[in-house]
Amino acid sequence: MLVFIKSVIKNKKMNFIKQNADKIILIILVTAIIVLAGQYYITKKDLTACQDVISKNSYNGKVIDFSKLFITRVLKADGEVSFDDRLKLENTVRDLNDKDIFDQWQKFVATKSSAEAQIEVKNLLELLVNKMKS
Repeated sequence: MLVFIKSVIKNKKMNFIKQNADKIILIILVTAIIVLAGQYYITKKDLTACQDVISKNSYNGKVIDFSKLFITRVLKADGEVSFDDRLKLENTVRDLNDKDIFDQWQKFVATKSSAEAQIEVKNLLELLVNKMKS
């Protein structure tokens, strides 16, 4: 009797599975799509965050390169800054693509007296450090 009951239950399960196979497959596929979509969203969000960090690090590297060049070629210069050094500094500051730094650079370049130049150098260095922090 017990074997018969088990057989009936097994047959009912098999019939249920056969009758609803399409629905079961559809449910599995929809669930898989939802899980994969969630994984894609999380991965895309992480990728965007990583790209932002890489971009910021690249920008900071350019600011540091300009700062080093400025310190070695302008602040540590024994005399007047050569045309080639001025050109290199100008090109480097333009490569930063930062309007604030470029504008401050232009203020420094446009100074007429050494007192003005000292003020603008301080402003430029402060701006460079602040740009690297943010």
